[in-house]
Amino acid sequence: MTDKPARKYYYSEIFDSIQGEGMYTGQWTLWLRFFLCNLQCNGFGQIDPTNPESYDLPFQDFDANSVNRVEDLPVWEKGCDSSYTWSKKFKHLMGQKTARELVDKIKETAKNEYNPEGLFKHPVSGQVADMCFTGGEPLMQHAQLAFCEIFEEFKHDMNKPKSITFETNGTQKLGAVFNDYVGNNGLYNGTHLFFSCSPKLWTVAGEKPEKAIKPDLVKSYDLIAHVANGGNPHCKNMPNGQLKFVMGPKQEQWDELDEVIMKFRDAGVMWPVYIMPVGATVEEQETGAGKVAEMAFKRGFNVSGRLHCYLFGNAIGT
Repeated sequence: MTDKPARKYYYSEIFDSIQGEGMYTGQWTLWLRFFLCNLQCNGFGQIDPTNPESYDLPFQDFDANSVNRVEDLPVWEKGCDSSYTWSKKFKHLMGQKTARELVDKIKETAKNEYNPEGLFKHPVSGQVADMCFTGGEPLMQHAQLAFCEIFEEFKHDMNKPKSITFETNGTQKLGAVFNDYVGNNGLYNGTHLFFSCSPKLWTVAGEKPEKAIKPDLVKSYDLIAHVANGGNPHCKNMPNGQLKFVMGPKQEQWDELDEVIMKFRDAGVMWPVYIMPVGATVEEQETGAGKVAEMAFKRGFNVSGRLHCYLFGNAIGT
């Protein structure tokens, strides 16, 4: 009887950079970007995000066969800026590896002249990197399974990140395997579990509320993170996640935001709120960023730029 072959998982990128958004902006982070998402967010950057008939979507006209690597794709200024992580036309550019192979790739990506072994605990600074799972949507069922296998490999190597961040749209139910793993000390010795939840608004991203706004599911993320972080003294008084909204300056967008935040608060999600100006490029962000920031802090919300846009132009792999 032969052993069952290890499952392989589709991914679009593995890279070494910083966290560009939210509470941990600027923190050294290793990234795994999964393939597939249940939302499309085609309304981003459109004149009227609520009118699909008026959308201009450059990724649809792009010849996916004109490039051989994900890194050679452009940054699209309208629609989802990472549409290559879910559109099937780009699937041939994706990687496919087992959990062990993914961990080896993450380690290889972290290697440089200052960190020759690719360790999460950097030999120069002594700081320990975060590991961010993003997408696409990193809480789709296949990605949840991949995470559990990947973290077991981290433990096997005795090379673990300081924290695990899931950059999620907040619409995916946590499966039994994930909950059992995380809830039964799958994360141990101080690894912080953190959910960076970015709900997509109808007036900004063109996603209808009944599909994109799931406060009860996000509350379940908060509860499992509470279990995972409960025995970690470093997590005391730290939130289990953040709510992160991409916003423009239109009043109807802020009216919708007020309604959505109230739904999350009513569900018991008391995470801090971060507001990011809409835009995939520096130029787009600079156009209305100041006004959006002012509208945010006058309401008492935190403001987050997209640091990777300013530093690297939102290029793939940053």
